[in-house]
Amino acid sequence: MQNDILKGKQAAIISYILIVGVLIALSMNSEDKNKFTSFHIRQSLGLTITFIAIGMIISNFSSPHIVFPFWIFISILWSFGILSAIKGEMKPIPLLGEFYQNLFRNL
Repeated sequence: MQNDILKGKQAAIISYILIVGVLIALSMNSEDKNKFTSFHIRQSLGLTITFIAIGMIISNFSSPHIVFPFWIFISILWSFGILSAIKGEMKPIPLLGEFYQNLFRNL
């Protein structure tokens, strides 16, 4: 497992650069599937889709009472995910991580 983490750490970290990073990490992980990288790709893809979906709804409101908590929420989840990748851990993102793992289990 430690070997998987060392080999996949770079792609796992890259995956957290919004949708571009997810696509780059998917191509980096396409030939030789790495469990560690795949875990973080699923986490970051789910987080990106959540960001876009909620962002589209939130964009209809101009109230900082709605927009500011959304940005804090996404920033905390993103920070948790990227720090987990940097540390070499496979911790699911709070609240949604297990859902993302089940939803994207084929990646």
